[in-house]
Amino acid sequence: METKKNEPGVVISWEEKMKEYVEIKGDAELVKKWWENIDTLACVYLWFVVTGL
Repeated sequence: METKKNEPGVVISWEEKMKEYVEIKGDAELVKKWWENIDTLACVYLWFVVTGL
């Protein structure tokens, strides 16, 4: 399995997630913005779970 470094605060990068979609119909920037928001929440959640805060 190949590991890829993400930016700090990113669980799954938008570029990685885009590979799962064949085509985005509509506003791709809006989808990207929402994905990045959800990914940030996932990162914060994982941080609290791992650190036990």
